Formats: sequence, C-alpha cells, structure tokens
Amino acid sequence: MSLLAPAFFAELCLPFHHHTVVGNTYFAAPVPGVPLRLRIDFTGTIHADTYGGLRVAVVHPERGEIDAVALSFVDHGTFHRRDEATNTRPNTKQYATFDTYHRPSRPPWDGAVTTGLRDAIEQYTAVWFPGAWAASAPRRTVGRAPRSAPVPQATPAGARAR
Repeated sequence: MSLLAPAFFAELCLPFHHHTVVGNTYFAAPVPGVPLRLRIDFTGTIHADTYGGLRVAVVHPERGEIDAVALSFVDHGTFHRRDEATNTRPNTKQYATFDTYHRPSRPPWDGAVTTGLRDAIEQYTAVWFPGAWAASAPRRTVGRAPRSAPVPQATPAGARAR
C-alpha cells in the first residue's frame, strides 16, 4: 500500500512555496536563489514497512548532504493521543509509529498530531535558512504563545553587565 506522502507533508503545513514531493521524499528550496535545499524522508524501524519518524537534511547540489537530524515520532508526541486511546504499550511495533497497512479511506498516519514535528522542523531550518519561515508564510497562532527574544539592555560605558 502507498504511504500517501504528499498528503502527510501537506498536513505538516510547511510554508515553503518552492517544494515538491517525489515518491516518499519532500524537497524544498526554503530561500530562493540559495543553493541549499531541504530534504525530508520517513525513517524506517526494524519492522518492515513501519516508520518511526522523519529525517530532515540540508543538501547542497554539488557537495551533497551537509547536515541531517532525525526527528522521532515518540520524541515529538506525534502519536501520543492515538496510542493512549488504543492502549498501545511502549516497546511494541505499533507504539509511536505507523505502517503502510491501514484502514481503507484513512491515511496510514491516522491520529497523528504533527505540531511537534513541524515545530522541530522550524527550529532546524531556522539555523540553516534564517528568515525562511517568516518570509514563506504567516505564523500559526492557534495554541501557541508568541515568542519574543530578550532585548539586551544598554549599560553605561565602563559598567559591568550582570
């Protein structure tokens, strides 16, 4: 059965205007005119056709992969609600994973909450593509408190900062 990757990545609501899904992989150019690209793949588990997270990588067209990070579904609470509702126990094949076998008319990741994954992707891409999220799409406001960076206070010349 199909993973329905384009629908999964659409549900993530990544804000990059220049993107495509090829097979089960998401590719994006977060900052137009910059050679670095973003690639997101599903990470497998020790069980066949079972996925436990995403692998996010920064790729240069000539130098190849520059950096990558694995984002597990368990660490980002993707299937926490689903697993609690179905009493799925940790250390079982179904816990915090999904596989290619699913009910008809339902996606394989049915019950996923992708907010934690999306936030982790945002944090990671902010390092490699500063300003890409702000320039690509408006920020989500539902269920999130606004973030503000602390403003450094000016100190008189010769005074020590605490």
